[in-house]
Amino acid sequence: MADTERTTVRTQVPSYQQEEWRAHADDLGMSQSEFVRSMVQAGRHGFDLDTESGEPGSDGATPGVDDLETRLLDVLDEEPHSWEEIVGSLTEDLEDRLETALQRLQREGRIQYNGRRGGYAVTGTDVD
Repeated sequence: MADTERTTVRTQVPSYQQEEWRAHADDLGMSQSEFVRSMVQAGRHGFDLDTESGEPGSDGATPGVDDLETRLLDVLDEEPHSWEEIVGSLTEDLEDRLETALQRLQREGRIQYNGRRGGYAVTGTDVD
């Protein structure tokens, strides 16, 4: 079974580098941890993070699709996995990005969560 438990990774960089990363993360609406994780993953998979949309993709292709085979081979490289384990491994990053986007849109007042209405809605619609 795939290990999905979170753990801490520490690195030391010069202060100016951390400030650059912090500013870039803020511009993208990401935490520093999410920014560094995304950049490391992007580097490992050979594509850049589009700073306009925050989505991976090096040539405007559908985000996440252009590198699916590489990501799948990475998951299966160590040992066989069930369908559920593969799906879990490949969608974890999507879930993290979705949560970050939802939080950013809520902070910006562009969406609102209303449990009584069953979920998220664009502000200005009937969410009360």
